[in-house]
Amino acid sequence: MKDTWGLIDTGYQDAAINMALDECLLLWHSKDLIPPVLRFYGWTKPTLSIGHFQKERTIHFPGIAKHGCQFVRRLTGGSAVLHDDELTYSLVVSEQKPYIEESIRKAYHTLAQGIFAGFKELDIQAQFSMPEEHFTKERSAVCFERPSDYEMLVNGKKISGHAQTRKLGVLMQHGSLPFTMDREMLFDLFAFSTEELRARKRESFSSKAISMNEASGKQITYNEAVTAFTKGFETGLDLHFTPFALSDSQWEEVQTLAESKYRSDEWNLKFQKKVHS
Repeated sequence: MKDTWGLIDTGYQDAAINMALDECLLLWHSKDLIPPVLRFYGWTKPTLSIGHFQKERTIHFPGIAKHGCQFVRRLTGGSAVLHDDELTYSLVVSEQKPYIEESIRKAYHTLAQGIFAGFKELDIQAQFSMPEEHFTKERSAVCFERPSDYEMLVNGKKISGHAQTRKLGVLMQHGSLPFTMDREMLFDLFAFSTEELRARKRESFSSKAISMNEASGKQITYNEAVTAFTKGFETGLDLHFTPFALSDSQWEEVQTLAESKYRSDEWNLKFQKKVHS
């Protein structure tokens, strides 16, 4: 029998709510309060999210202020991502599921089948980024400058990003699926030693990343993408989805966590805090 997951589309939320909701889904699933869940969402304001262990010194905060961006630290690792005109997905699933491998790479590969199949639904011909293809490449603070294991490429350019964490026996993964990319804004948000270097990085970015609209040659709507990637996860992972909705008390829990953690400097600027303490 197909495994059954909950499916929820929470629409456009701000940065703190989006990150708090992902963490709450993980916590609730760890307590068997909810089934495995696939969630889709967007962002009310452009947001730079940085990885759990990423240092703030890589970020250019005047650029964040200039563009009116929100700034938040994720529960997952990886490099910084500009969430703007995109569809974002997250999922929580028990590590005890037979199709969730202990190996992080293998788990990425399994879950990426849903993204791969979703792109096919949108007539986008994507390929997997294979681990051996980028072992020797330098790390970057900018997520879409460099593909990670089993992310999607179109003509060698990165089209999706993902990050993962495992806590309390639950795997949580979320990923960015951009419709368009604002390269001007993106490179204003990172610290560079010179403005010339910033300009060179911005110029070369087009050879490294591509958006869904660019790859498809048409404007893809949020709802079209939700439909496509829902179908992609159904077929790619052989799942069955049932509608999932949060109760009033669950929304209150999300709001509380958003205020206490994801709107706080103690969390978002935690490495800066350590330096000055």
